[in-house]
Amino acid sequence: MPFTPAQLRSHLDRHRGVIAFPVTPFDAKLRLDLKGYRQNIRRLVDHDLCAIVAGAGTGELHSLSPSEHLEVVKATIEEVGGRRPVLAGVGFSPQIAVDMAQACSAEGVDGVLIFPPYYPGDPNDEGMLAYYRLVASQTKRGIIIYSRDHANFSPAAVARLAECIPNFVAFKDGQGDLRRYQQIMARVGDRLHWIGGAGDDLVPGYYSLGVRTYTSSIANVAPRLSLRLHALASARANGADNELSALMRDLVLPLYAFRGRRKGYEVSVMKSQMDLSGQRGGRVRPPLNDLQPTEVEELRTMMAAWKQWL
Repeated sequence: MPFTPAQLRSHLDRHRGVIAFPVTPFDAKLRLDLKGYRQNIRRLVDHDLCAIVAGAGTGELHSLSPSEHLEVVKATIEEVGGRRPVLAGVGFSPQIAVDMAQACSAEGVDGVLIFPPYYPGDPNDEGMLAYYRLVASQTKRGIIIYSRDHANFSPAAVARLAECIPNFVAFKDGQGDLRRYQQIMARVGDRLHWIGGAGDDLVPGYYSLGVRTYTSSIANVAPRLSLRLHALASARANGADNELSALMRDLVLPLYAFRGRRKGYEVSVMKSQMDLSGQRGGRVRPPLNDLQPTEVEELRTMMAAWKQWL
C-alpha cells in the first residue's frame, strides 16, 4: 500500500539521505525510451536511497505530455516494486497539476512533489497559497513543496503553507540561498522535513544547517558517490571533512562548473555522463540542448576520475 502522509514523513525522518531524480531517456527521434528508463531504474533501486522521484526536473517534466508522464511514473512504481518510496513531480497550470496529482495517486505513488505553477511574472503569496492548497487537496498522499524559480518563499509564507495544508510533509529548497533557508527552518521548526534541493555541490552548506536529506542528480550516474557525500557531510569528523572536501574539489565542483556553461545543461550533462558510463541517458528535448561532440569528449576525459564510483 502507498504511504500515508504520516508514513512518508516518518520515513523521511528515519531514512535520511539521498533522494534520486532519474532522467527520462529519449531516443534519437526524441521519443520516450521506456525500456532504457526501466533499465536505469533497476540499477538505481539496488542502492540504499531515501526515495525516487519520477518525472520531475531532472526527468524533464517540462517536456513530457501528461500521458508520457504517467507512463514514466507507472514504470517507476513497477520497477521499484515497493523497495523504495516513489514520488511524482507535478506542475504546469493548476488544473494540469491537479490532474497529474490525481492520476499519479491512483497509480500508487507514495508522495507528490509540487512544482511552482507556470506564471508570467511574480505571483503574490495569496495566489501561491491557493495553488498549493488546491493541488494538495486532490491527493491523499504526502506532498513536498519545491521552492524554485519564482516560488521563492519568505519564512512567513512557508509557515502559512504549513498551517493550511495538512498533508504538507516536506520542503525542498531549490534556491540555494542558505541564509534564507536557515531563517525558514528556524521559523517553521520540525513541522516539516527539510530537503536540500539545489544540487550535490551544496551538500556541505545544507548539512551545516542541519539538513540531512538532499536531492541528487549525480545519483543517476554514481549513486555510491551521492551516498558517500551524505555520509561524510553527516559525520563531519576531521577525517570525514577532509574526504568530503576532496570529493567536492575533484569530482563534484568540476561537474557543476561544466553544467553551468549553458542554461539547461543541468540535465544534458547528466544524460551524457550516463551514456558514457553504459546507461541510457539519451537526448534532451527542446528547448534544452544536447552537448556538442567536443564537449562529450571533454566529459569523457573528466570521467576518468569517477572510475571508482561507477
